[in-house]
Amino acid sequence: LGHPAPRRVPPPAAGASVRGQCSHVSSRELAMEGTGDEVPPAVAKIQEMQRIAQRYLDKTILWVKVRWGSLAFLLFLYALRVYLKQGFYVVTYGLGIYILNLLINFLSPAVDPDAEDGPVLPTRDGEFRPFTRKLPEFKFWVSACRATLTASFMTLFDVFDLPVFWPILLAYFILLLVLTMKDRVKHMIKHKYIPFSIGKQTYGELTKVKAGGGK
Repeated sequence: LGHPAPRRVPPPAAGASVRGQCSHVSSRELAMEGTGDEVPPAVAKIQEMQRIAQRYLDKTILWVKVRWGSLAFLLFLYALRVYLKQGFYVVTYGLGIYILNLLINFLSPAVDPDAEDGPVLPTRDGEFRPFTRKLPEFKFWVSACRATLTASFMTLFDVFDLPVFWPILLAYFILLLVLTMKDRVKHMIKHKYIPFSIGKQTYGELTKVKAGGGK
């Protein structure tokens, strides 16, 4: 009896091999992308804490008086600490300059009035025209609170207590305050606007629900 002839195995189709290679490459790319998008646990924890803090900050938007009262209290505590320590005048000067810069941006319009397509700014004619600020009120408050807390933290270290003649810093700060506010007032007079939204009509009396059948 002769030996049986060997069975020939047909070669795989070209499409199947290409599909296999593509699936292998795609799975490898997905694995690489998965490892590249992973965030370290410490960074993820910091991001989660930032989201929680931002959520609580957003809840204070409507509490305008409470927010600014808390800022005034923080500034009072900082001034008291500087007075008791009799130092950190450079830190205080930097805090004052930063808050002054925030105030100027708060009083400035978001769009330059000299631009042709700029919005109409509110005037004193009684018509309601919203004033769009360069720095919104809430961001102004948040930045001022952060700066005050940072300055208070810096007073814990003597390395920031630089020797300086503080009356010179005070005089220079007052000069900057007068010059910047004078320039801002001139800008308001030139473009005939005020940095507030005025003339808005309220309908509180119409929306009140009266007890006793509306009598």
